[in-house]
Amino acid sequence: MRLSSTLRILHVPTRGPVQRPPDSARSLLGRLSNPSIPNSWRAADFLSHGVGPTMTTSSHRVQLKVTNEPVSVELHNVFGSITGRSEPEHYIVVGAQRDSWGPGAAKSGVGTAILLELARTITMMVHNGFQPRRTILFVSWDGGDFGSIGATEWLEGYLSMLHLKAAAYMSLDTPVLGDENFLAKTSPLFNNLIENIIKQVDNPRQSKQSIYDYMTMKGSNWKAEVMAPLKKDSSAFAFTAFAGVPALEFSFIENSQPYKFLDTKQDTYDSLNQVMYGRLPSVALCVAEVAGLALIKLSHDHILPLDYTAYNDVLLKHLMTLQTYEKKLKSRGLSLEWLYSARGDYTRATQILKKAISQSDLHNEKVIQFFNVRIMRVEFYFLSQYVSAVNSPYRHILLGRGEHTLEALLEHLSRAQNDIDDNELHKQIALFTWTLEGAANALSGEVWEVQRSF
Repeated sequence: MRLSSTLRILHVPTRGPVQRPPDSARSLLGRLSNPSIPNSWRAADFLSHGVGPTMTTSSHRVQLKVTNEPVSVELHNVFGSITGRSEPEHYIVVGAQRDSWGPGAAKSGVGTAILLELARTITMMVHNGFQPRRTILFVSWDGGDFGSIGATEWLEGYLSMLHLKAAAYMSLDTPVLGDENFLAKTSPLFNNLIENIIKQVDNPRQSKQSIYDYMTMKGSNWKAEVMAPLKKDSSAFAFTAFAGVPALEFSFIENSQPYKFLDTKQDTYDSLNQVMYGRLPSVALCVAEVAGLALIKLSHDHILPLDYTAYNDVLLKHLMTLQTYEKKLKSRGLSLEWLYSARGDYTRATQILKKAISQSDLHNEKVIQFFNVRIMRVEFYFLSQYVSAVNSPYRHILLGRGEHTLEALLEHLSRAQNDIDDNELHKQIALFTWTLEGAANALSGEVWEVQRSF
């Protein structure tokens, strides 16, 4: 399915050459001598000196005075919505940051253009009879370049209800940085969805060849190149690690020569288009197709297309890593036995849920909503309930930050014997195990009672 034959991208023309530094900067830079500047820097005519001090200049001292004044600034997130037919209380959120340090063609311009096109196209589909099951929220985030403040502040304001209402989040931040490889930073719950969608969308470098076909040509381990964990510098990370909402973001990138103008005044339409030899509109359209197909499936499928069994393999892989420290744990009277048991309980819970769905009447709206609520809360179950959201806001035990996470546990175990705190280590293992066991119990619930209940 193609959402639109054209995609309009705001063309922000380059505003003249890069400004020469002021006299004060020229004076400071002119005092630098050896070593000489690299050849790749010589294009800037004011860089005719060295890049480091010598014995004769080492006595110079520079006094820097900062005159910044802290000022409270009101941020403006812009929302648009299409109400769902069957599950209007459940949201599929798609967002893009609107601000940038410079012109921001790659940082915010392309993502905002795609967001607007998605809103326009889905609205036209609704006028022509399309009825999404779930409500779709289109959001233009403010304060993205200051640490995703706009998205995070919204999450903080609605944290108490988000795990009950937000089913998934899709980020369109920096969706086009090239056209060489497709990269999806995502919660494991989206792995199957992404794989299915990229089989339906043409690779922008080669017509009549899907993105999937292009990526699999490079080798059997294509998932290692396409799928990546969420990074902290995005709104998608905040949704998952802070609010427990499964999130994904994707982009086309250049592996051979990464886009070098991000967060600079050279991040213009012309710079980005030149990197792709004039193919920016077609690459942006390709990303829009991927985003549109994902949005339609997430908002319209009867059963949410989130693979809740994906964490079975993820947890197994992490436990295999922990197993390498088994001797060190035994020497301190500790064991991973209960953690293995919790992982087994979680795996069984996913199998029970999968079997219950396959054996249920999926024409019954109440049954469908019962299962969807279970599925959409899977990510939330991985938020530790044993740490403060104030002191440790990113409470996700696999993706978050803090002493409750798997990352912290592995770091502690990697220390020298004398640097390990037995009490702290025991606490870390206990918190991780309890959270995982809680996720297993919450996911299983009374799914075998579904038919009798409805």
